[in-house]
Amino acid sequence: MTGARTAPTVLLVAALTVTLVLAFRDGDYHRDPAELFGRYAVCWLLFAAAVWSLRRVPVRRTAAVVLLGGIAVTATGLTAEPRTSTDSYRYAWDGRVQAAGIPPYDHTPRDPALAPLRDDWLFPSGAGCAGADRVRVPAPAGETRCTRINRPAVHTIYPPVAEGYFLLVDVASPPGSRHKPFQLGGALFSLGTTVALLLVLRGRGEVRWAAYWAWCPAVPIEAVNNAHVDALGTLLTVVALGIVTSHRCWGGALLGLAVAAKLLPVLAVPGALGGVRRIRTAAAVLLPAAAVTAAVYLPYALVSHDSVLGYLRGYLAEEGYDDTSSRMSRFALLRLVLPDSWTLPALVVVLSAVVWWVVRRGSPERPWSGALAVTGTVFLLLTPGYSWYALLLVALVGMDGRWEWLGVALAGAATYLLSPVVGDGYAVGTTAYAGAAGAVLLGWAVRRHRAGSERSARMGNGSGNCRDGRPWPVRRDE
Repeated sequence: MTGARTAPTVLLVAALTVTLVLAFRDGDYHRDPAELFGRYAVCWLLFAAAVWSLRRVPVRRTAAVVLLGGIAVTATGLTAEPRTSTDSYRYAWDGRVQAAGIPPYDHTPRDPALAPLRDDWLFPSGAGCAGADRVRVPAPAGETRCTRINRPAVHTIYPPVAEGYFLLVDVASPPGSRHKPFQLGGALFSLGTTVALLLVLRGRGEVRWAAYWAWCPAVPIEAVNNAHVDALGTLLTVVALGIVTSHRCWGGALLGLAVAAKLLPVLAVPGALGGVRRIRTAAAVLLPAAAVTAAVYLPYALVSHDSVLGYLRGYLAEEGYDDTSSRMSRFALLRLVLPDSWTLPALVVVLSAVVWWVVRRGSPERPWSGALAVTGTVFLLLTPGYSWYALLLVALVGMDGRWEWLGVALAGAATYLLSPVVGDGYAVGTTAYAGAAGAVLLGWAVRRHRAGSERSARMGNGSGNCRDGRPWPVRRDE
């Protein structure tokens, strides 16, 4: 009977695994992104069905089913070269530059000073430049030379912990291994996050929530196949939030490492401070985080001639974060209801209110809950166009169990893949994120209704004056 309750989940995870492999092997982002999104959408449906069926799996088997399913789902990302992003090529280049003793922030990939480091993989020539993702670079007269690296005319944008990871991969990888070491690294980070989630959730009796991360299609797509370094920042954030309740200094230090791996984990800091009433207690988190971040930035700042922030400012402008009136603006939902000139003030007010609420009213025992509220709110306010940013959010859903926030990750994927098809990324992003916001509101309403029903049931059973099995204190005026 136990096997019969587990079999549907196993079959659904197997179907998800096969569908992901077919998407990686046959999908083509440059030729038919709509068809590729259709494949990914099927994966999301299978993911939802598998997670739902997991509720019937016996508790003693749940952790094993989640982990083994996570291994299978994660491995699918290794079956093809990166499908929808070229960022890992920049990772490989930054690692190679550092291995040659050159600071990664000082030169752009197309800089002639780094020409001796070029090879035929990252810098193909002739017929190798026919790919849709190739970018031309200067070459001697009569020669065609290009690169797989996106934005080869700008400096790198990645923080120092990420750069250290790129260097480590370059040094440890055998010659000719190309993109595979970064995919393997992404797979290890993903599985590490799954294990960390299972350990955190085991004591709370909610290990099935780890499947929200372990089986989510965004993980093999973005963390493994596209090998985004966001997976490293996500792993560090999950571990940090898991231990900050008992070891604030160590949790803060890990948060500092996470921020220095990918800046987005800074959104988890308010959650780590949730419910803290004493300045000394908050400092136990903030000071180690700031110290570690500064310590890992310092060596790069000392040896680099250019800014260690790299192309960050230019990137923000390029993605429309500095102009609320542009069609490239990322504040799509705010612009639906507000004049353009009100967008930034509204963003500041709403985000400040959410952060204040999380810090003042958040639970010290559940820092991930506040981190999810802040991170999800930022995504809905900014409506980013890149799907891999949501890896952090997916992991926080795995810690907190509020599945409705996963719609934000799906909205990012829709925006990224369908914008080239429609030709209007702003319209696609507005529609996708509006749907995600609706799902979040629906989830909140459902949870509130259930809480009210349970409270009414307890009152009807005569247990309304109980707290954790003990009577509430009775006021004298009652």
